[in-house]
Amino acid sequence: MENGDKMPYEVKDINLAPQGKKKIKWVQKHMPVLEHIKKEFEETKPFEGITIASCLHLEPKTINLGLTLQAGGAEVAMTGCNPLSTQDDATAAGADLGLNMYGWRGENNQEYYQNIHRVLDHDPDILIDDGADMIFLVHRERNELIKRIKGACEETTTGIHRLKAMADDKALKFPIMAVNDAYTKYLFDNRYGTGQSTFDSIMGATNILIAGKTAVVCGYGWCGRGIATRASGLGSNVIVTEVDPIRALEAKMDGFRVMKIKDAVKHADILITATGNIDVVSGDDFQFMKDGCIMANSGHFNVEINRNYLLETCHSYAKVKEDIEEFVMKDGRRFYLLAEGRLVNLATEKAQGHPAEIMDLSFSMQALSANYLLEKKLNPGVYRAPDEIDVNVAQLKLKAMGLEIDELSQRQVEYLNNWEEGT
Repeated sequence: MENGDKMPYEVKDINLAPQGKKKIKWVQKHMPVLEHIKKEFEETKPFEGITIASCLHLEPKTINLGLTLQAGGAEVAMTGCNPLSTQDDATAAGADLGLNMYGWRGENNQEYYQNIHRVLDHDPDILIDDGADMIFLVHRERNELIKRIKGACEETTTGIHRLKAMADDKALKFPIMAVNDAYTKYLFDNRYGTGQSTFDSIMGATNILIAGKTAVVCGYGWCGRGIATRASGLGSNVIVTEVDPIRALEAKMDGFRVMKIKDAVKHADILITATGNIDVVSGDDFQFMKDGCIMANSGHFNVEINRNYLLETCHSYAKVKEDIEEFVMKDGRRFYLLAEGRLVNLATEKAQGHPAEIMDLSFSMQALSANYLLEKKLNPGVYRAPDEIDVNVAQLKLKAMGLEIDELSQRQVEYLNNWEEGT
């Protein structure tokens, strides 16, 4: 830890840096698109004189994003968006590599917000957020920064919902790039990334067999689709709960059973929430829940499974294993909650988040969207990342994978654009 008015880092143990650097080198081998962008940034220096502040899950892939922005000339300050998702060796490595790092695993609520303030003390020009906590903090407590901030990028469905509501209320003071709404983000990160990483963490924390069990997936958005698909692929019987009739119909036609939560929990061996909403499993739902149900949350915030209700109504409570809490109800039924109901694919002790190949796409979108904010002067509002950035990232990924696709001929282009020409 350094001394001074503005400390360049505050991490758990800077001596963990060598271990963290090995992890960063590993993920860099599997993030070719971001490495390509990094090389371009080294030549063009689009962020020269710019400070970029981020509030993201602090793990090796995220540090690689910070290094990419740094290669483009930016001063980079980073903190975590979840008190349990930080990997301390990764933050140590980031600090040793010149990033301004603030965060450690297991922060309390006060420390969490204190570290966001430390990042904001660097007077950022651009924000990169995951869940919008940093953006909201600027609007509520750090208004002096608003004139300087050129815009922000938001990573999650949950954050975008919050920011759109803020824009509707005319409360948003600078433009937001909705990186989450890019095709290369929600089609791949939310579906394949969340699907795989959710079960990586559940299996790592519990060492249970998934095959043959009944898995209830609450929510059938892109994250829920990915979770349900992976659960089915691992051999479980899948039940989906939904509030949207179109998504419920889609789940049914994808081959899954669809029920109300109070009916689904009667069958659930494993229950996973992925809605972004509050009290998805709460109150009376627990009265119907099957004995031995293991619960996990893959939504951003720890509000989907009402842990407080369980603590208030259970007969006894115990932490039976790292990352596993046991609630024994008055009638003897036992429920198990993973990672305190926080984002399971990053908050368990051995969680590693989405695969590097997936975050290669998402963080490439973040880097290019941040550059777009500098190039364009946008009014306050929530903007989807331009299609040309989306397509560029996809093309770079295909090239890195050694895949080639066809191109339209000039005659085909003319045919598609000529309304008079029929069959």
